[in-house]
Amino acid sequence: MFDSLTLASLPAEDDDLRLMVRDLIVNHIKSMPLWRRARSWQGFSADFSKALGRAGLLGLTIPKALGGHERGPFARFVVVEELLSAGAPVAAHWIADRQSAPLIMSCGTEAQRERYIPGICRGEILFCIGMSEPGSGSDLASVRTRAEMVDGGWVVNGQKVWTTNAMHSDYMIALVRTSGTPADRHAGLSQLIIDLKAPGVTIRPIVDLTGDAHFAEVFFEDVRLDGDALIGQEGEGWKQCTAELAFERSGPERIYSSVVLLDAWIQHLQACGRRDAATLVGRLTAELATLRAMSIACTSRLAMGESPVVEASLVKDLGTSFEQELPLVIGDDLAAHPDEPVSDELYQTLMYVTHIAPSFSLRGGTREILRGITARGMGLR
Repeated sequence: MFDSLTLASLPAEDDDLRLMVRDLIVNHIKSMPLWRRARSWQGFSADFSKALGRAGLLGLTIPKALGGHERGPFARFVVVEELLSAGAPVAAHWIADRQSAPLIMSCGTEAQRERYIPGICRGEILFCIGMSEPGSGSDLASVRTRAEMVDGGWVVNGQKVWTTNAMHSDYMIALVRTSGTPADRHAGLSQLIIDLKAPGVTIRPIVDLTGDAHFAEVFFEDVRLDGDALIGQEGEGWKQCTAELAFERSGPERIYSSVVLLDAWIQHLQACGRRDAATLVGRLTAELATLRAMSIACTSRLAMGESPVVEASLVKDLGTSFEQELPLVIGDDLAAHPDEPVSDELYQTLMYVTHIAPSFSLRGGTREILRGITARGMGLR
């Protein structure tokens, strides 16, 4: 059920991480052009992720015994906010640090924790998430990829699509059907760790409108896995998956995808000495501040060990709407001043964000699905 969000503040000891993150960013991306920094979510740099690991900025919520730092969700919020605000390339470690490690900590065996989590904290083991499938749209429960139990393990057959950075990842945590049929919906679903270098795995990148290829489709043909590939309990995959999505939907990543463009536009207005857009800048800034407060409130729930599924859905829905609006209003403003010189960097950045923005409301659950979750949590359906 929905529970109202209570405003929270970032603890001072976590907020103090900002200077360390900013120093690391300056040393690694100071020469990166604006249009590349706008790709922060999709920006893949294994070297940068390893540098974050060496600096102790990954695995912040993980116990020290497993290579983490036992800092909690607020510390991770600060680090992510700084990285995205600067447009740092985060894609390499992103999913492993945000979702895979907490899921393995919560539901995995001790052997799984020891095998995967220290490498995640170092930025050396990369994960992707296998949820979406062809022909299913946003109906995640209609999973058809099947894992059959055999002597000593599992055999997986099926296909996943829109899998972010599968071509660069070492492992996938896949939602698969281990019993029943798609008609059984949530029953019979489980989560498996799949080695993407195993025989029978084929990965094909998908090129998007921007010319990038960070999505992929992944095929499984008689892929054999050991018995310890199962995470948690067989048949509990749906429950585990929805809890995992709370980590994906509630963080600052749902409100900062376009913020590099917003900063660049404001700098453009200042350079031109324009004040006519002050009201619009104020409205966008107020919306961003409100969304940030909501995201921090969700983070406080995570810090208390809760799973704010409905609240995270709200943040994700409202946040991606804001992110998608930014390139439209900025483009309209620049077009309304045709005699005003616009730098090539600002123009290229605007074009990139405009083309990629439709995907903001797809990744992590579509707007329609999120609103259904919210309505159900509020008792409206």
